[in-house]
Amino acid sequence: MSLFTEFKEFAARGNAIDLAVGVVIGAAFGKIVTSLVDQIIMPPIGLLIGGVDFSAYKWILKEAVDGKGEVAIQFGAFLNTIIQFTIIAFAIFIVVKLMNTALRKKAAEPAAPPPEVALLSEIRDLLKQGK
Repeated sequence: MSLFTEFKEFAARGNAIDLAVGVVIGAAFGKIVTSLVDQIIMPPIGLLIGGVDFSAYKWILKEAVDGKGEVAIQFGAFLNTIIQFTIIAFAIFIVVKLMNTALRKKAAEPAAPPPEVALLSEIRDLLKQGK
């Protein structure tokens, strides 16, 4: 089987398309969470700790000299990223939890027997009664 044929079969499966849709939606959701953290959550926190843009917090290891940029550890931006990750992880946890709950409910429901099985059961019961 050629590589192109295998790829065509892979891409035609529903799982590959579902994965692509999930990646696109995940990227858009990541942008929403980034905006939420940077523009809504962190400004009040920055206000509480001194009215500074929290993402601007950094430890300068070496000042900028002769047009060369400074060397700094940007812990404020890192903390923003940790908060973004936490929000995304929690949202994914909730979605997976809801899906698992729905799947458990669906699996717990007894499946109705096919009509043939119901008919055979009825015939069996009638034969037991001697009719």
